[in-house]
Amino acid sequence: MEPVVIVGAGLAGSEAAWQILKRGGKAILFEMKPEVFSSAHRLPGFAEVVCSNSFKSESLDNAVGILKEEMRQLDSLILRAAKETHVPAGESLAVDREAFSNYVTQQLEQMENLKVIRKEVKTIPEDQIVVLATGPLTSEPLSQEVQKMAGSSHLFFYDAISPIVTAESIDREQSFMASRYGRGGDDFVNCPLEEREYYALVEALRQAERVPVRDFEKRYLFEGCLPIEELADRGKTHCPWAPETCGVYRSPYRETTVCCGAAEMRGSVRILLQSVGSKHD
Repeated sequence: MEPVVIVGAGLAGSEAAWQILKRGGKAILFEMKPEVFSSAHRLPGFAEVVCSNSFKSESLDNAVGILKEEMRQLDSLILRAAKETHVPAGESLAVDREAFSNYVTQQLEQMENLKVIRKEVKTIPEDQIVVLATGPLTSEPLSQEVQKMAGSSHLFFYDAISPIVTAESIDREQSFMASRYGRGGDDFVNCPLEEREYYALVEALRQAERVPVRDFEKRYLFEGCLPIEELADRGKTHCPWAPETCGVYRSPYRETTVCCGAAEMRGSVRILLQSVGSKHD
């Protein structure tokens, strides 16, 4: 049996290689890192998570939870890695990025019948079965090849970065731990805000220094996961009812039980906390 060529060792490419090998096949896995890095990648290993470290809900009451269960039943490497490297996130599945990438890399590199080639692929291989799994951060030469084949004038990628807050900057006398939507463990740091405090936060977001848009990004925003500065720009009352919606909080540190807004964060490493970005998590 001829080996299947897989271009890109991200989450999809790594899972494809794993499933082929587990079924007795052979595979050649191309990964351009560490020879070439995209503008968003930082780690040299496979399956680097460059967006949110959350893989969304594990509940079987929704589609993403059902998909995870189907993947588990298929002995998914990605789900194995997530289980081994998870961090507390209520009923959502969240991972430690570096540990997750290291786990996937180590599992694949020790597999028989897999050849890993650390080299940028600039043209689509011919006369072979090929899985293109380079994702939205495909290198420019290969992007042009895909455009020729697909007849598309461009590829598109824009992603909102989850704000990172240092844990030591949070006043623990004014914050509290709680579950999200009343489900799962008390894994989220909640910072309740009264009206004056909330409007001060919105104004600070509007005036804050912003990350420049990179060359490969075009500012067409996905309404389900908006940058926090975009939410602030849309108006003072927009944030609580946007994807980062907070709902009603009962704070043990406030006389009032309903707060104007709240910042909600989950821990991803020991000293940093990542704000929660999507109501679909």
